[in-house]
Amino acid sequence: MLNWGSSGANNPKFKQRRQKLVDKLRKKGIQDERVLSAINMVPRHVFVDTALQDRAYQDSALPIGKKQTISQPYTVARQTELLEVMPGEKVLEIGTGSGYQAAILCELGAEVYTVERHKKLYEKARSTLRELSYSVHAKLGDGSKGWSAYAPYDAIVVTAGAPVVPDDLVAQLNVNGRLVVPVGDENRQEMVRIIKIRKDEYEEEHYSDFKFVPLIGEQGWKE
Repeated sequence: MLNWGSSGANNPKFKQRRQKLVDKLRKKGIQDERVLSAINMVPRHVFVDTALQDRAYQDSALPIGKKQTISQPYTVARQTELLEVMPGEKVLEIGTGSGYQAAILCELGAEVYTVERHKKLYEKARSTLRELSYSVHAKLGDGSKGWSAYAPYDAIVVTAGAPVVPDDLVAQLNVNGRLVVPVGDENRQEMVRIIKIRKDEYEEEHYSDFKFVPLIGEQGWKE
């Protein structure tokens, strides 16, 4: 899937670092080998500024501008694992950011839809994903409201912390669809997974605490 051209994505130094990152994530409890394989394929260093590329395979979040971050690899892996994405499924991502999470979803064979509110990040992510030959449907707008034009989705992942589970996102789930969203205050969020059992019937699961940038929007935090 990747275009190994001018991006330097196939640099042996970074390939070795990706493998070490995968080993670390496995030790930290990530069990889905498909998710680990996707992380081993996606060149995270291409999604950050050149000055930060030597830190790209540390298990830590990094700044990408506009007070946003590329999430910690463990967080990306854990959210993706909870999504349980299968090839061919339609997946909505709220908060494109650098485009890294969208690339991971593409590697899992998903049809990816993604919404970003910052125009500069939106344009840069689209360019990076295109350079690496990842095909996604991208939109500039308020992700807290989802993307109703293409609903329902088999899975929805929110890459920013919400004060509550956004109703519009729940409504845009397919039957058996999964929504993974961090919910809490501005300092700490709990990962929540909503599974749509049937029309108007949902199952809710709670997981470990995480720290995300805030989800800004009509159904998130006010700017």
